[in-house]
Amino acid sequence: MAIPFFKELSIGGYLIKQKLLGRKRYPLVLMLEPLFRCNLACVGCGKIDYPDAILNRRMSAQECWDAADECGAPMVAIPGGEPLIHKEIGEIVRGLVARKKFVSLCTNALLLEKKLHLFEPSPYLFFSVHLDGLKDHHDKAVSQAGVFDRAVSAIKAAKAKGFTVNVNATIFDGHAAEDIAKFLDFTTEMGVGVSMSPGYAYERAPDQEHFLNRTKTKKLFRDVFALGKGKKWNFMHSGLFLDFLAGNQDYECTPWGMPARNIFGWQKPCYLLGEGYTKTFKELMETTDWDTYGTGKYEKCADCMAHCGYEPTAAKAALDNPLKAMWVALRGVRTTGPMAPEIDLSKQRPAQYIFSAEVQKRLSEIRRDEALAAQQKASTAA
Repeated sequence: MAIPFFKELSIGGYLIKQKLLGRKRYPLVLMLEPLFRCNLACVGCGKIDYPDAILNRRMSAQECWDAADECGAPMVAIPGGEPLIHKEIGEIVRGLVARKKFVSLCTNALLLEKKLHLFEPSPYLFFSVHLDGLKDHHDKAVSQAGVFDRAVSAIKAAKAKGFTVNVNATIFDGHAAEDIAKFLDFTTEMGVGVSMSPGYAYERAPDQEHFLNRTKTKKLFRDVFALGKGKKWNFMHSGLFLDFLAGNQDYECTPWGMPARNIFGWQKPCYLLGEGYTKTFKELMETTDWDTYGTGKYEKCADCMAHCGYEPTAAKAALDNPLKAMWVALRGVRTTGPMAPEIDLSKQRPAQYIFSAEVQKRLSEIRRDEALAAQQKASTAA
């Protein structure tokens, strides 16, 4: 799997250090969301269903840098929302690169060509452009015509200026394996790496009918990988994670592997599932009841096979069993034969739906802070 060697070596050294220190839980990637506002409204997204008072909030550059320092993960992914809307995004990225963090700036690319001048090519910076498939499929997924062509144009412009560009695809039910394979052929022709993850079933997403369950996920990815035999698709994943997607590994989620920091604080328990917030990373790690989350433990996690929960698991598995990882890398992903046993769901605790209460809590805090600021301004003027 063609992960850049420099990046792979650095992250591998970080993992070995954690193992030598005997740490059971540690972050691998910081999921940094400096805003929720987006310039698209994708039907499978559950990240933008907030009132304007929240969508208008931003993390400052200093808050972003402090989060990276506090967390200590070697890599920072900046999703959103759409990060390029943030007026300080160039400054945020420069500060993270100066800290020698590997930065994956996730974008739908509508603003990328216009904003390229804010960034400088660096081995620590990667643009990760959202493409959910070829033109017709992607434009339908993002609910807007013409987005695919603009994204491809931006990818070419960024590459021409010396930037490293990858694409990320979220896979939903109804996306034919043959079409995904053609999309992967297209990414190879463009000369970009690709990451893929089955979509998480956000409870607030407008489209609730096209999230994959685990059985469908494994069958679909087996079909895709079977079509890729002999091809040089450039996946930005570890071999063991891809083998997991094809149903050959029985991993459990590692939710602390990609902790999320956003405008509310540190999100419990993971990037995809918001069930409360803490003020510090230390508090997140020490107060979250990790054993109550994950497939087989919590209803909301039942069908999840997303990268942010399972790529860290695969990374640890490769460290614990390097011969197995090497064998999978040499053999490729197995696409036939029995699958690993599925996790028993009979004892999972029922879902708790607390989104609305959390939103009201945050709105109350915003109004309180605004009222205090207004009082202070009035007293200063007097």
